[in-house]
Amino acid sequence: MINIAIIGGGPAGLSAGLYATRGGIKDVVLFEKGMPGGQITGSSEIENYPGIKEIKSGLDFMEPWQEQCFRFGLKHEMAIVNQITKNGAHFTIHHDGGKTTEAKSVILATGGSPKRTGIAGESELWGKGVSTCATCDGFFYKGKEVAVIGGGDTAVEEAIYLTKMCSKVYLIHRRDTFRAAPITLEHAKSNDKIEFLTPFSPIEVKGDQSGVTGLVIEHSQTKQRQELSVPGVFIFVGYDVNTQVLRQDDGSMLCACDEYNSVIVDLSMKTNVPGLFAAGDIRINAPKQVVCAAGDGAAAALQAIAYLDSLH
Repeated sequence: MINIAIIGGGPAGLSAGLYATRGGIKDVVLFEKGMPGGQITGSSEIENYPGIKEIKSGLDFMEPWQEQCFRFGLKHEMAIVNQITKNGAHFTIHHDGGKTTEAKSVILATGGSPKRTGIAGESELWGKGVSTCATCDGFFYKGKEVAVIGGGDTAVEEAIYLTKMCSKVYLIHRRDTFRAAPITLEHAKSNDKIEFLTPFSPIEVKGDQSGVTGLVIEHSQTKQRQELSVPGVFIFVGYDVNTQVLRQDDGSMLCACDEYNSVIVDLSMKTNVPGLFAAGDIRINAPKQVVCAAGDGAAAALQAIAYLDSLH
């Protein structure tokens, strides 16, 4: 029986491990099938983390986290977690191969990933002008024109955000109507830096060794194509949270989730199941920033410590 099982080894999971073990908790195990670090290790540049003045790649940025977070006794088990169940007061972590681990509490920090459009050039130019984070990458396009793909709240909100530094934002949606909230859409339509291109579908991201050079779009009805000369393409067509491990044998979720399967937590990262906490991109209203994920992990660990104390 371990005290805390941390599922996921990104910034949220590592921070949770650091705060839990430094807080004096023994038998804290981080379950991560590969080397810890999370999807941020795939970022080419990070320059907005407080206290880090050098621009670093995600891989270089996360390297010292591992050493620091394991310094106080955090254990790493390279295993794929398939399911988390709870019987009575204790949780069961189900691994591949039929192995199980019992835990008094669980911090879920499995993150998620932005959906891709699947169009030509997207994968090849990912991180080289194709982005899913305006907060992270918008600064690189100061005074330039960019394209935003999507029709939901996130796409419209990020388009508005990008107008703070970009000279023009093309908002591309395959339909004439948007899923975004009416008030958000109204703000976007009143912003003279945003040009709505509807109904248009993205066809291809063009680029060279220096990165993105343009985006080919096609009118959904006339099939007429045009190319936008933009160095940046931001894609907001949805986000998949990795909460599959919460699904029970009867199809229900172990804890309360919203319609997108993001875990519902309070400000302390508590779920509605005692002893179960969620941190980082899998929780509702996650800002999807490293600094926020790290804070979530710390908060979840502190609450897990308090929960374990309450069991005595």
